[in-house]
Amino acid sequence: MLQRINAHYINGSWRTVAAPEWFTLINPTTEEAVSCVARADAAMVNEAVAAAYHAQDSWGRLEFTERAEYLQSMADYLQAHAEELTQAITDELGCPLWFSKMVQVDDPIDALAKHVGYARALEREQQWDARLKVRKEPVGVCGLITPWNYPLHQLIAKVAPALLAGCTLIVKPAEQTPRSALLLAMAAEAAGVPAGVFNLVLGCGAEIGDILCQHPDVDCISFTGSTRVGRLIQRNCADTVKRVCLELGGKSAFIIGQTERLADAVKLGVEDVMMNSGQTCVALTRMLVPADRYQEACDLAADVAKQLVVGDPKAEDTFLGPVVNQQQYQSILQYIESGIEDGARLIAGGGERPAGLSQGYYIAPTIFADVHNDMRIAREEIFGPVLCMIPYSDEDEALRLANDSPYGLSGRVWADDADERQRLAVGIRAGLIFTNAAEWHNAAPFGGFKQSGYGRELGLAGVEEFLELKSIVHEEAAHD
Repeated sequence: MLQRINAHYINGSWRTVAAPEWFTLINPTTEEAVSCVARADAAMVNEAVAAAYHAQDSWGRLEFTERAEYLQSMADYLQAHAEELTQAITDELGCPLWFSKMVQVDDPIDALAKHVGYARALEREQQWDARLKVRKEPVGVCGLITPWNYPLHQLIAKVAPALLAGCTLIVKPAEQTPRSALLLAMAAEAAGVPAGVFNLVLGCGAEIGDILCQHPDVDCISFTGSTRVGRLIQRNCADTVKRVCLELGGKSAFIIGQTERLADAVKLGVEDVMMNSGQTCVALTRMLVPADRYQEACDLAADVAKQLVVGDPKAEDTFLGPVVNQQQYQSILQYIESGIEDGARLIAGGGERPAGLSQGYYIAPTIFADVHNDMRIAREEIFGPVLCMIPYSDEDEALRLANDSPYGLSGRVWADDADERQRLAVGIRAGLIFTNAAEWHNAAPFGGFKQSGYGRELGLAGVEEFLELKSIVHEEAAHD
C-alpha cells in the first residue's frame, strides 16, 4: 500500500488538504510507486501568505543574533535526523547513500550552521556621519521555490539567509523530493520558530508559484531551476514589482591549461560531471583541453568513465545511481542521440542500458569527443551524465570557447602555473570559479552571470539579498 503524505506546515501547525489532488512519487531505482503527496490548494497557499504577512513585523524586529539562535536549533535537529534525511533523499532521488550523506545532508547542515556565525558580522544600523544613519531591514515576505537535484542544500541556501535577515517564508520544494522539506519544517517547529515565520506547502510548482509570484503581500521570490521557468517567474512578478532572485541553468567549462598532472585533472573533471548522475547545475560539462594533448585527455577520460560503477544506490561501491525519473531519463537519451547525429564521437557510455540493470532510470557515464561549440550537446544543459571534450589552440581561444555560452554559473581552471590559473579564472564570465582541485566552499557567494540568473546565495552576500537599505537623514544640528 502506498504511503500517503498529506502534511503542510502553516502558521505553526500541521495541516491537511480535505479533498486533495495527489502526486505519485516513483522510486527511480525500482520504477515502482512508493508514495502519494497531497498538493496544497490555492486557499492553503493564500493562508500561508497571510500567516507570513502577519508574522513579519515581530520577526523582523528581532536582532540578528536572536534569530541565529533559532538557526542553531534547526541545525541541531537536522544533525540528529541526518540518517533519516540521507535515506529519504536516496529513496526519492536515487543518488548513492555515501553521496546523500556527505553532499546532500552533511554539507547543507554545515551551510546552515555557518549562518549562525554570520549574525555576528551583521549590523542593523550604521552611523555614517552626524546626519546620516543607514539601516538594514528585511525585504519582507518571501516565496522560496527549490528544485529536486539537491533538495536539502537548495532549501538551506534560501531558508537560512532569509530567516537570518528577518524575513518570513512560504517554502515550496520540488514535488519529487518532499521528505527533506518536511523534516526541515519539523526542525523549525522543534526550534520554536514563531508561528507564521516558516510555512511549507507541497504541490505543483506552476500552480503554487503563480500564486506566490502574483500575490501582493509577497515581497520577494527566490527561485532555483531552469532558465525557462525563471523567465516565467520574472514576468509573473512584474506587476507587483517584487524582488526576484534567480539561480538558473549552467553549461560550465573546465579549462585545463599547461600541466604535468593531466591525468589528475581529467579524472576530477569526469567525476565532477558524473556525480549525482549529472544532475548538478554547476557540473563541468565542457572540458577544454590543449589541442596537442587532446587525444591523450580523451583516452584518459574514457578510461575513468568506464571504471565508474553504475548501480544500486545502496551498494558501497556505486558512483552513479539512476536519474530522477522517466522524463529526465528520456530527455538525456534524446541529447545523446542528438550528439551522435551532429557528428560527435562517442568514446564512453551512450544510450544503451548499463550491463546488468534491467530496471531503474540508469544511464552510463557518457563522453563525447570531437565536439564543436555549436552542437546542442555543447550549448544546452543536459542535466545528465554527459561530458563534451573540446580542443583549443591557445589561451585566448580557450576563454572564447568557455564564454561562448548563454550561461555563466560556474567553471574550473587547472594549470601548474599560478599566473596562468589566475588569468583563466578571471577570464571566465561566471559566478563561481574553482582552481585546480579546490572543493566547494559554503561561505562562497553563489550565483550566475548571463542566463544563469542573478542574485547570490550563501555567505554574507546571500543574507544581503534578503535585506533592504533604509537611509535616515537628520536635520543638521543647530549651532550655539
